[in-house]
Amino acid sequence: MYIFRSIYEIINTISTAKTLLTEMFEKRKTISFRYIDALELLKDDENRLKILIEKEVIHQNGNFLELDVRFLDFFETLLEANEEIDTATIDENIEYLHELMDYYLKEKIQSRKESYVRNIKLTFQKIARVTIRNIMNLQNSIDNTFKHEPTYQIKIAKLKNLDKKRINIQNLIDSTEHLILHEERLFFQQATDEELGRILLELRQELQLSAHSLIRAQQDIINYLNQIKNQVILVEKIRKVKYLQDQFELRARSNLAEVMENEHSVLLEGCTQTSFKLSPEYLASDEARPIILRILSNRKTREHIRKNEAGAFSEEDMKAQAMYEEVVNLEEVVKSFLQSGAEAQWKNEQPKDLFTFLLHYSFQREVNEEECTTLFCQIVSLYEDKLEISDDFGRYKQYEYAKIYPL
Repeated sequence: MYIFRSIYEIINTISTAKTLLTEMFEKRKTISFRYIDALELLKDDENRLKILIEKEVIHQNGNFLELDVRFLDFFETLLEANEEIDTATIDENIEYLHELMDYYLKEKIQSRKESYVRNIKLTFQKIARVTIRNIMNLQNSIDNTFKHEPTYQIKIAKLKNLDKKRINIQNLIDSTEHLILHEERLFFQQATDEELGRILLELRQELQLSAHSLIRAQQDIINYLNQIKNQVILVEKIRKVKYLQDQFELRARSNLAEVMENEHSVLLEGCTQTSFKLSPEYLASDEARPIILRILSNRKTREHIRKNEAGAFSEEDMKAQAMYEEVVNLEEVVKSFLQSGAEAQWKNEQPKDLFTFLLHYSFQREVNEEECTTLFCQIVSLYEDKLEISDDFGRYKQYEYAKIYPL
């Protein structure tokens, strides 16, 4: 394994291939990156590409390339783009806190005591950050599993495993609270650090919010599992009815006739066609003439439309390349908006409101101001439960809008 000699070497290596690394990171889950595509992004500088492979920033597998797992994890951690739920990290940090607090109580040199306190503060901040990230990933995974997993058995298994991870996160929150309030009382009595007190206060507030979010996640899992159970029961009943119908045993082996006799729903009644005949005397009268002419006119119009119907596709049409308009993925935009709110909270900064965020968001295609207002309205209507609608209003050119922040 290649070992870098300095931070300067790492930064310089990455900066020389920033376009390629950005493209490979964005497409890490969709496609395998081809060697010739990488060369094109590096302006056919094969020497630079070989250096990246030698320094193991990129791995080559035949004609394809992929990012090294160390750099991939590094980018995902900094950009908070990793959807994995990592409870082991919090557990390790809690154990590390016990060790640091024990070292602090046994240390006699004040400067070394201060270094232990500094590491303790950093670890508490890391626990808060990882906990919030885990809960966001948990909620997204629950929603995505229910909406997009096509196989019922896998969907149920994934939801049950996510519920286990929810319980693990709750246990780690309880362990952190117990550490602060009970286990290490002697340390907190001796380490009278003002910044540490502020960090602990913020941490406990975030842990309480996290506990509330876990309650919501538990309710979602229960609701989704119940919906899946009902869907499975319904599908099994439909399959059984279909089997009996195919075997011509439906009436003999079921109570279909009794149910249909007692069922009077409008849906099952069908549409009654009104049937009446006009007398020849009426059709010959002047009163019926305008009606007959209007009917003839309508029939001619329908014939004209039928003649103008498109014919079958030719072989040339079938081979023509289709054109698609790239649609904005609202779910990704909302996810980025919620992440920006979490980042602002960690930095003690005021988060951007939704309309300002959309104006500065990097869409895959060009989005004008009018489309931004449309996206703004769509997000508010579809994701209202994830947003905080304030009483303040903002103005941008001719637009006046309500200021909406991440919940």
